[in-house]
Amino acid sequence: MPSFQTIVLACAALTCALVAGLLFAYACSVNPGLNRLPDTAYVLAMQSINRKIQNPLFFSTFLGTALLLPVAAYMHYQPPLTPRFWLLTAAAATYLVGVIGITVGGNVPLNEALDAFSVDSATAQQIAESRNSFETPWNTLHTIRTVAAVASLLFVICSLLSNSESVDVN
Repeated sequence: MPSFQTIVLACAALTCALVAGLLFAYACSVNPGLNRLPDTAYVLAMQSINRKIQNPLFFSTFLGTALLLPVAAYMHYQPPLTPRFWLLTAAAATYLVGVIGITVGGNVPLNEALDAFSVDSATAQQIAESRNSFETPWNTLHTIRTVAAVASLLFVICSLLSNSESVDVN
C-alpha cells in the first residue's frame, strides 16, 4: 500500500495536471473562439463562463492544488534536502504566485467588473469599450497563469522522476 506521503504527492500531481490542462485548453481553444464573436456575444459568453466556473469541482481542484503542493513539499522536507523537495517547493511557489496570485489579483477583479456590466442597458459603443477593457488584459493574465501552471506541472513531473534520496555535493 502506498504511503500517505506518496498519496499526497500523487493527488498534488493530479490536481496540478488538471488545472494546467484546463488553462492550456482554454488558451488554445476557448479564447481564440471567443475572440471571433461580436462584442455583445463575447461579453455575454464571458459573463456566463465566469459564473459557471465557480463550482465545487473547479474550486476543489484549483484550490486543492494550492494546498497539496506545499503539503507535498513539506512532507519531503528532511535534512539533507533532496531534489524532490526543491522541485516540489518550486512547483508550490510557482503555482501560488503565478496561478493563484495572478487569478486573485488580476483575473478575478476583471471578471467581477465584467459581471457588473449590464449589456441590456448599454449602447453598442459601451459594450465594445467593456470588451476592450476586459479582453486583452484578461487574456494576458491568463497566458501568464497558464505558463505558471504548466511550469508547476513540469516541476512536479521532474520531482516524480528525481531520486528522492539526497545528493552529496562533496
